[in-house]
This record gives sequence, C-alpha cells and structure tokens, in this order.
Amino acid sequence: MTLSRRRTAALAVAAVILGGVSGCGGSGGGQDKQGGDAQGPSVFSVALTEPDHLTPGNTSSSYAIAVLDSIFDTPVYIDADGKPQMLAAESVTSDDQKVWTIKVKQGQKFSNGEPVTAESFADAWNAVAYGPNGWTNNYYFANIEGYDALNPEEGEPKADKMSGLKVVDPNTLEVTLTGPFSQFPITLAYVAFAPMPKAAFKDLKAYDQAPIGNGPFMLDGAWEHNQKIAVKKSPDYAGDRKAQSDGVEFKIYASRDTAYTDLRAGKVDLLTTIPPASAPEAKKLLGDRYVATAGGTMDYLGFPTFDKRFANADLRKAISMAIDRQAIVDAVYNGTFKPMASLVAPLVPGYREDACGETCTYDPAKAKQLFDQAGGFSGTLNLYFSNADPSYEQWMTAVANQLKQNLGIQDIKFRKIPASDYLTTLRERKEDGPFRQNWVMDYPSPQNYLEYMWGTGNRMGWESKEFNDLIKQANEAPSVEASLPLYQKAEDVALAEMPLIPLWNWQDQSGYSSRLGDVKLTPYSNNLQTITVKNK
Repeated sequence: MTLSRRRTAALAVAAVILGGVSGCGGSGGGQDKQGGDAQGPSVFSVALTEPDHLTPGNTSSSYAIAVLDSIFDTPVYIDADGKPQMLAAESVTSDDQKVWTIKVKQGQKFSNGEPVTAESFADAWNAVAYGPNGWTNNYYFANIEGYDALNPEEGEPKADKMSGLKVVDPNTLEVTLTGPFSQFPITLAYVAFAPMPKAAFKDLKAYDQAPIGNGPFMLDGAWEHNQKIAVKKSPDYAGDRKAQSDGVEFKIYASRDTAYTDLRAGKVDLLTTIPPASAPEAKKLLGDRYVATAGGTMDYLGFPTFDKRFANADLRKAISMAIDRQAIVDAVYNGTFKPMASLVAPLVPGYREDACGETCTYDPAKAKQLFDQAGGFSGTLNLYFSNADPSYEQWMTAVANQLKQNLGIQDIKFRKIPASDYLTTLRERKEDGPFRQNWVMDYPSPQNYLEYMWGTGNRMGWESKEFNDLIKQANEAPSVEASLPLYQKAEDVALAEMPLIPLWNWQDQSGYSSRLGDVKLTPYSNNLQTITVKNK
C-alpha cells in the first residue's frame, strides 16, 4: 500500500498515551449524592477522565471510547473470549480477503430517528479517511482502495470519497482493500468504524460535542466539560445490546485517587481504574464487587532514533537491560501489573511470553558492558511523559535512578508535558530523549500493535523494510492462523533493534457499588448496557 505523509499525524491512533488511566480533566469528585441518585433510581454513575473528542473517527482515547461504546454500535464486537461477533452488521464475508461484503442489519435507527444504512457507514468512513479533516483514526482506512486520493503527498485531495467503498443497496456495503487482509472483520469492532447519521455532517464541530449514535444509549443533555457526560436509554434502539438501566452519568475526575475515594464513599458506582496502590484495600473492602481483568494495555519506553545519540541499537538494548521491570511494578503498581518481554499483550493471538529474551531481562552488568561498547551517552538525558497520572512520574523516576546506578548516566531531567500537549509533542517529533509510550488494544490482533506503532511513520523515526515487508505478508495471509508466524517474525525484527522497549502489561482493577447488578466487565468492553440498578 502507498503510505501518505498524513500517517504520522494519523498515528495519534496511539493517543492511547492518554488512555487507560485517569489523566487530564477538571474536578468531578466530592459529589454529595449517592451514585446515580441525582438522576433517578435506575441511573448509575461511572468515573471517567475528560475525553478529547466524542466523534468516533476522531479519538483513540480510552476515556472517549468508554462513552462512545455506550452510544454507538460498530459492525462487529469482540466477545468475552476475544472472538469477533456480529453487532450492527448481519454478516462480513469475503471470497478472497480483499473484497469484503458487509450486510447491515435492517431496522436499526440512530437516536434521532434516522435509519442506519450502508451509506451511514460509508459516509462516516470517508469522513475519517479525508485527510483535511485531520481526524485521529484516519490511518485505519489506509488499506481501502482510494484512501491515497483523500490523502495526497502534496496539495489538496481531488476526491472526498474512497473508491473502495461501494453502497450496493441500502443494507449492503462492498469494501475493496488494496490487498488481502484476513484481520479485516476484527478491525470492524474498533470505534473508528462506527456509522454516522446525515445530521452529523451539517456541523461536524457541533456533532463532536453532541454525537448522535446508533447504540443502546443516547446523549442526555450537553457535555459538561470537566464535570460530566450523561446518557440515557435510547428509545429507538433495535440492536442486540438493549440497555437494562435508564441511563449512565459519566462523572469526570482529575484524579483516579479521588475517584476511588468516591467509590468507597458510595458517590460513584463504577470505577474501572482503581489505583494499584489501593488494590489490596479495594479487594478486601468490595469483595466480589472487586474485579481484576487481564488487560490489553501496554507501557513502553520509546527512543527518538532520528536523534543520532539514540541511533545505536546496542545503546537502546543496554537501557532495556538496565531497567528492573519487576521492581518498578512492585513499587509503583503494587505488583498488579506484569513485566513484559513481548511487544504485544498476553491476550493477543500469537503472544510469546519471552519473545525478547535477555534484552528484556534485568542484568545491570551486561547492560553496562553493552552501554560502554556502544559509546555510552553524554549530555543531558531528557525523559518525556505526560502529567496525566502521578504513576507516570513515579516509574520514570525509578527508571532514572536505575540508569544512574547501572549505566552511570548522571545528568537526567524530566520533561513532564501537559496531557493535552503530549501527543502533539511526539507527533511533531519535538522530543529529544526517551518517552513514555502507551497502547490500549483496539482489537485482539498483533497487527493492531505492530503495524501502528512500529510501521512506516512511527513516532520513533525507526525504519525497517524487512519489518514492513513481513507485516504486509502477514496482513495478506489467507487466514488469521496463517498470519501469526509472520507477525512473530516481524516482532523479532523490531525486538532485535529495540526502538521501543516493552515494559509491562496492565491488569485492570475495577470496582463497583452495591447498587449495581449484572456487571460484566471484559478486556474488550465495560458492557454498560447489561448493568442493572438496584433500588434502595
């Protein structure tokens, strides 16, 4: 496939740097009333951090997705076992893995009464793929025929619709890809592939503040920035995820510690990001209302390889071997996270526990030897991270201390960037030192991790034709099973050069109040539609 210069901007797909834990946002704690009592007995509350956008194609933040999952049905969803199942689509089929036919279930409506049709998906996908819109999830559509025309290397696009999208009839969408891609049905579970109604295109900025979806809930009043987002049961919903409550109030918090305090006090009903330091107490306090879930979220340390000081792979490997992952996980995350020697999470098909080998094994003596052989490092080592959560600075401080002790790098400074500016800093390659990189799984495929973080246009400035060729071969494999050995070979190439060091895999710690029943949290969805509310 041809890759446009817009890919770098589109790689805000890893805006998951903002995702996974509480981050920027205003105060939302200290509410006086129990959970959802302010809105009625069948409304419950969920702790959240302020989202960046509420347009499905323009966010990859887990905070936004928590809301969007309640108000949009994508063509496919991922079940509790990690398998794709039909949702807004009746079927997704192909004879050659290149031309796909999506049948849209009939009778579905948006919350404004508009019917959900094949055109609803085509319009939405074209809007995401249209380069001048600058939407975060643009690159998810790069393997659809005609994407390049919407994202030219130079000048303005001469088209605003991808030639690979063909509305055959009101309920049939034909999608022609640039090449075979066996992972395509799985990708359709990602929020970027949600439909949009005609009403959205009258004012896209207004729509971002008040999205109209086709899911079990609909927005209930204005998005009160840094305070709350309220949704209510959608009366026009005809899908398979019918809401069992009257609504949800997403309470926006600046700190997950504050959110946890409110959970303990009964002032918020559901918190999916209990601080690791509070996990033992929460488990004892909540009993079976404490839920630990294996996560698809990963933390990494990235290198700006476009800076010649970090161009030597042995230097990067030395830094990896000088980091005691287990000690940091124990100290910062109370042992709840899992140190990683793989680029993908354990939930992902094809995961290998020790893919990295000794390069991800703590060995300060070998690290120092390799560091010296690579020429060492002189000058100030700047470490970049956002201010979205206190734990980021805590683990960066631990890394800094270990690099000082094990490699002798004494001049280390922190570059703590406001969460709202952090992605822009990385996107524009303003960083001149190692940086925190985080990935929240969009769908359970190694392609979701490897291609978007290590492929062409990646944040590290790393280039490998061998890696890209292997990803292309894996994408074009005749089946998911056939693709896995090829993705693993690509992972080996990336691990051999270590432009991005795997650190640890998140284990999600959640808890909920006694008001709630039928809570079914999975690594892929909070399933807010299944939750019932007990009257007090």
